[in-house]
Amino acid sequence: MAKSGLYTGVDIGTNTIKVLVAEYVSGEMNIIGVGNAKSDGLKNGIIVDIEKVAQALRKAVNAAEERAGITIDRINVSIPANSLEMEPCQGMVPIVSDTKEITDNDVIQVVQNALMRGIVPEREIIAVETKEFTVDGFTGISDPRGMFGVRLEIRGVVYTGPKTLVHNVRKVVERAGLLVDNIVIAPLAMAQYVLTEGEREFGTIMVDLGAGQTTVSIVKDQSLKFTHTSPEGGDYVTKDISTVLNTSVSAAEDLKVNYGEASTERASQDEYFLVDVVGKDEPEQITEYYLSQIIEARMTQVFNRVRQDLEHGHTSETPGGLILVGGTAAMPGVVDLATKILGMNARLYVPGEMGLRNPAFAQVISVVNYIGSRSDIDVLVSQAFSGDYAYTAAEETYVAPVQTIAPQVTTVADVENDFYTEPQSRPVATQKVTEPEEEKEGLVDRAKSFFGNLFD
Repeated sequence: MAKSGLYTGVDIGTNTIKVLVAEYVSGEMNIIGVGNAKSDGLKNGIIVDIEKVAQALRKAVNAAEERAGITIDRINVSIPANSLEMEPCQGMVPIVSDTKEITDNDVIQVVQNALMRGIVPEREIIAVETKEFTVDGFTGISDPRGMFGVRLEIRGVVYTGPKTLVHNVRKVVERAGLLVDNIVIAPLAMAQYVLTEGEREFGTIMVDLGAGQTTVSIVKDQSLKFTHTSPEGGDYVTKDISTVLNTSVSAAEDLKVNYGEASTERASQDEYFLVDVVGKDEPEQITEYYLSQIIEARMTQVFNRVRQDLEHGHTSETPGGLILVGGTAAMPGVVDLATKILGMNARLYVPGEMGLRNPAFAQVISVVNYIGSRSDIDVLVSQAFSGDYAYTAAEETYVAPVQTIAPQVTTVADVENDFYTEPQSRPVATQKVTEPEEEKEGLVDRAKSFFGNLFD
């Protein structure tokens, strides 16, 4: 049955919090309200000040309420893929009812049985993705309810994340006077919205270039196979411009947005513009090419890290190529630079929704699309692990479920503890950025280097 109703999605970004309200009519999504607010209280995509983030979220929600003409009290919020882990899971339960007809209770029980394994205290289940149900040996069933059987099995994938990360997101929403309907893993939602069915099937790479971090995801066989997040994004480009040109961060951001070009091959050496320099009464004149050198140096480092992630994720067969999303991806020349450094076909994804045709809105639209397109069985599976569904076992005839030992945990992403590195004071035309030597240094050496650069 095609879905109808209102859904609200939220993207808590490092620079901007975006809120989207969409109405589903017979399964079709119609956007009726959008709100955004300057974000504060986040660093590299991670919440560091709950109160400041809550205030910004409230402003964004108020703007969306005004445009949509409704009151928002519950939201669906995305969560980044930092330290995301996935693990195959499977479970089996007997059907104990007299009629042997599979019901919602049986589905709930088999999901909970599949999750009967040890979860370390610092981690929390965020999502469960169902691959298939099996009834009495018949496989490939997407919804077993109403079928006759004596044994129900499930095979799927469980996604877990740091409990601190999940708790902070919930706390922010609570402080903003709202309730969380669902927490959605950003790469999972974007894979469903951004990629076509063929791209999800045969293999495609997504790179989300945000302000505070960059997330690399590999999708194949309709599933998320690999994801990794690096704490380096568009804000580092802004810091580089500010440092090299001796200008304020706000002025550097304006330069990046209005004149930024990520590829020096596309930049002009004849076009000039003025820059307000700290400590000087008169603005300084610089060329588009000079600014492009600063940007290209940092973006080259970002894409070199992406290449390392792809090598770790084994991307030998990804005919779908590379798809770029996120606000930083919208900068001119980024696609050309990605193609050059990564050696594969790259393209920019731009949402087709009127008024939201910017890669920065891909994530928040994906959240609403992910929730609005869920089937009834998907909702039931979600309720099973979130505790929103009260399972009632049959009296007397109930047989305790058989616990299935889950396979070994497969790590999808490990967060790197990287520090921001200051750029060279003045780039030259032949300057090339090489991979930082931080990985070879110990923690003490890296801390010394970081604070040494800071006070220099």
